[in-house]
Amino acid sequence: MKKPVAAESASAFIDWRIKELGDWRGEMLAKVRAIIHEADPEIVEERKWVKATSPGTPVFSHAGIVCTGETHKSVVKLTFAKGAALKDPSGLFNSSLDGNVRRAIDIHEGEKINGAALKDLIRAAVALNLKGKSQPRPKSKPRKTASKRAS
Repeated sequence: MKKPVAAESASAFIDWRIKELGDWRGEMLAKVRAIIHEADPEIVEERKWVKATSPGTPVFSHAGIVCTGETHKSVVKLTFAKGAALKDPSGLFNSSLDGNVRRAIDIHEGEKINGAALKDLIRAAVALNLKGKSQPRPKSKPRKTASKRAS
């Protein structure tokens, strides 16, 4: 399968990435992708951060970024854009724990993912994104100019 070009869909890029890996990382990316879509069928797949040295990163969004699906040499990493604000009662987050915003799940070869707990995190991340989108922005008060104050 040839590498997708920029004009092709993000879903085609993720399909290509899974096949290109051809190992446990591709299988795990396919598995978490399926879990993400089961958790929220309205998830949109995107391809972001394409540069000369990288074909891009799979991104799963709904009213903003929910998480990325990165693959590294020894890990599949799901990074949640607003993970620090999410409750994680199952303890899936095991990486980027010191940050103020993001949290990540590193999945190593041979590890199993708790699908139910991951679905809960996905749904919570979507709810947080939707909550942020539904709040009206406060209207700024018109500033008094020097000429108005003088009158």
